[in-house]
Amino acid sequence: MIGNDWDEKLKIIWESEGFSKFMKVVENEYAKKTIYPPKNYIFNALKLTPYQNVKVVIVGQDPYHGEGEAHGLSFSVQKGIKVPPSLQNIYKELHDDLNIPIRSDGDLTSWAKEGVLLLNAVLTVVKDTPASHRNLGWERLTDYIIKILNLKEEPVVFILWGNFAKEKAKFITNPKHLVLTSPHPSPFSARYGFFGSKPFSKTNAFLTQQGLTPINWGRTE
Repeated sequence: MIGNDWDEKLKIIWESEGFSKFMKVVENEYAKKTIYPPKNYIFNALKLTPYQNVKVVIVGQDPYHGEGEAHGLSFSVQKGIKVPPSLQNIYKELHDDLNIPIRSDGDLTSWAKEGVLLLNAVLTVVKDTPASHRNLGWERLTDYIIKILNLKEEPVVFILWGNFAKEKAKFITNPKHLVLTSPHPSPFSARYGFFGSKPFSKTNAFLTQQGLTPINWGRTE
């Protein structure tokens, strides 16, 4: 499915009858409607960030629902697409936190290659219909992903922005890990505690303290 160590970690899911049935439902959605991201990008977060490389997890809700935007990474859009408001606010906080220049594009593939798993809780969406695939069945997979990351020997930072992401905190019980929460970076909530929360410097301080290489948040390739 993925082509790296996630295949072994998720083998019990991939080989289950329930997942096979679920993927037929997903295939049917793609056949009948315009669904994002494109099929080959559904598992992009797992493909770009192998289990062994995960240092940070940033949980999103579901993919962007506009044409050409989503490519399987939470908060990220493909090159050439206007940077969405939530990501603009993430960039602003990154600049204020670590003085990293604000980027003109919204493609976070470089973060994924640094070990940041950009995981949406729901991996597909109907065009122009946010949250349309919530409760379709993706949550069973993505909750399981968080649970097995919780079992990781190496410390991981879980960044949970907004109430939806904070719901996942109940799966993170291993005291080795760090959980950072704040309001969502959306323009509707960013001013109520997202701005000034300094998640990027806190993440790197924790990783350094644990003897791990910090994330190069300014990486662009």
